[in-house]
Amino acid sequence: MSARRTATLREPAHSPAVTRRLLRRLEAQHPSAFTELIYRNPYELLAATMLSAQCTDERVNQVTPRLFARYPTPAALAAATPEALEPQIQPTGFYRAKSRSLVGMARALVEHHNGEVPPDLDALVQLPGVGRKTANVVLGHALGVPGLPVDRHVLRVANRLGIASSADPVVVERQLGAALPKARWVVASDTLILHGRRICKPRPLCDRCRARSQCRYITDGGGISPARGGSRTQRQAGRKRAR
Repeated sequence: MSARRTATLREPAHSPAVTRRLLRRLEAQHPSAFTELIYRNPYELLAATMLSAQCTDERVNQVTPRLFARYPTPAALAAATPEALEPQIQPTGFYRAKSRSLVGMARALVEHHNGEVPPDLDALVQLPGVGRKTANVVLGHALGVPGLPVDRHVLRVANRLGIASSADPVVVERQLGAALPKARWVVASDTLILHGRRICKPRPLCDRCRARSQCRYITDGGGISPARGGSRTQRQAGRKRAR
């Protein structure tokens, strides 16, 4: 087994009980955590999530009202061409690839699912342009099926905290899912995403984090830097608390 594969299979630093406790602290810090994409049904959330790749939710929300007014159903979108769609979604970036994926997704829904978004992970990831993260977003938020989306924010925060230990989103999804009851999967993902956007950024604001007392990132030598308003004394105190 390669060193890379071995690293991927490493167990999280924290036990499931600690993982649940840390997530409760973050949920209390972000009580309104939920997807920031605006949608009215599973089809709209699926399309919006596809558009959100490499784009902010805010920008997507500026584009989708006109898009869904013109294509209110998968059947309407399936009748479009990628070329006709491109100018409407251009602000979201990568619009040529996204146009092809959106039209392909809609046509697959019409041809194989009677124009409905299937409440099944395996079926969703068979749709053009739909990956596991997108499928889990739609399942958990629009279809009432437990899903644990893992994006770059979840990867970063979960690994820093020590509640996951892998750069592979599927492995992190499995590790978090094993530590949490299914009923908490959606809120856990939304909370980690929001925490990653607001607090645990690439240059984190550790002094604002309610989980810092048991954060592996601080224990291992990261934490509040002078450039972010923390002194060396504060960093040392943070490490003591983490121990």
